Amino acid sequence: MKAIISDIHGNLEALQAVMADIKSQGITDVYCLGDIVGYGPNPRECVDLVMECKLVILGNHDQGAMFDPDGFNKSAEQAIFWTRQQLESSGEPRATREKRWEFLAERPRSHRENGHLFVHGSARNPLNEYVFPEDVYNQRKMERIFALVERYCFQGHTHVPGVFTDSMQFMSPDEVEFNYKLDGRKTLCNVGSVGQPRDGNWRSCYVVLDNDTIKFRRVEYEWQKTREKIYEIPDLDNFLGDRLGEGR
Repeated sequence: MKAIISDIHGNLEALQAVMADIKSQGITDVYCLGDIVGYGPNPRECVDLVMECKLVILGNHDQGAMFDPDGFNKSAEQAIFWTRQQLESSGEPRATREKRWEFLAERPRSHRENGHLFVHGSARNPLNEYVFPEDVYNQRKMERIFALVERYCFQGHTHVPGVFTDSMQFMSPDEVEFNYKLDGRKTLCNVGSVGQPRDGNWRSCYVVLDNDTIKFRRVEYEWQKTREKIYEIPDLDNFLGDRLGEGR
């Protein structure tokens, strides 16, 4: 049994709540699908916590912190430049800062394990491609993505949880009553977002993979506390805090 998390985005309160929920179930194997940083006010603390995960994939915001951000909107770009400053000049020992940078730099873009593929974006473009629920109507795109999947693919990036089947169907967690049985057919699973859900539900989302069953979990956290931290940082747009309570 393993927990799969994604898109933390510097939201320490959300990450701590999710890790506590994982621990309460006796789960020790945690896979993270990237975007540890970006948008949120606690990048250093979130990187330190995620270092304890068994697997961590590179996200596009993680890469943006190391290099120039590609394709980011203005608020996201400003946030990632602020994040870089926090990682570079935190007033902490040099060895501590270097450990974080080395950790981010060593992250793989994808990981295959027993027919399971783990990416941040998609099987076709592990770092940057979004796969939205409405893409089930883009048959050519989905066919090309499914062609690269051996059996099951777990991804994040859109912050919208749910399951895609190769019959061009998307099912939200609510539609599958938060449990989905894998049956051997090719399946994509978006595990949702820990730190910035965008499916209209403000609660953190992640999944537990229990043998052949995907279990979606929603976890409450003190999002108002995260919002207030964002408000106090001029380089972070207030919108990034407001959206936390709306799940958008």
